[in-house]
Amino acid sequence: MKDCGLWLAGEPMAELCREFGISRKTGCKIFDRYQECGVQGLTDRSRRPYRYANRLPFQVENFILNVKHEHPSWGARKIRERLLRRFSGIPSPAKSTIHAVLDRHGLVARRGRLRRRAPASCCSRVTLVRESLFVVGFTVYPAFCAKPKASVARGWDAACTP
Repeated sequence: MKDCGLWLAGEPMAELCREFGISRKTGCKIFDRYQECGVQGLTDRSRRPYRYANRLPFQVENFILNVKHEHPSWGARKIRERLLRRFSGIPSPAKSTIHAVLDRHGLVARRGRLRRRAPASCCSRVTLVRESLFVVGFTVYPAFCAKPKASVARGWDAACTP
C-alpha cells in the first residue's frame, strides 16, 4: 500500500520496486490491483483454478458411483466396460480415472502389499543365546553364540562361531 501511495505521489516505478526488493512486473501488478479493487486488491488471492478442464461430467461420475453401489465387488475395469456400453457418444475415461473416482469417494479397499518370503531353512531357525568374545592372536572379535531352535528344545549346547 505504501508502494502504491508513493507511486501515486510521482515516484518512478523502477526506483520503488528496487527499494522494496521486487521486480517491476510484480510492482505493476500490485499497482493495477490497487487501482482496480482498492486496499482489498492487495490481499492474497486463491490459487485454485476456476474450472478443471479434464474433469468427468457429473452424469458419468454419478453413473460410476451408482454401478459400484449396485455391484460392490466390481472394480474399475468392469465398471469401464459397463460405461462404454451406456455412454457410447462420449470418450470413455481410463481405468485409472475410474479408480481415482472410486478412491475419492472411499469405495476402494486398500490391500496390504503381499510380501514373498524365502522358504525356511536350518539357518533361518537360529536363536541368539549370548554375545561372547573370541581372541585370535592379539585381536579380540565379538561373536554371537547361536543355537538352532530344535537344539534348544532338546537341550544341546550352543555352537559359537566368530
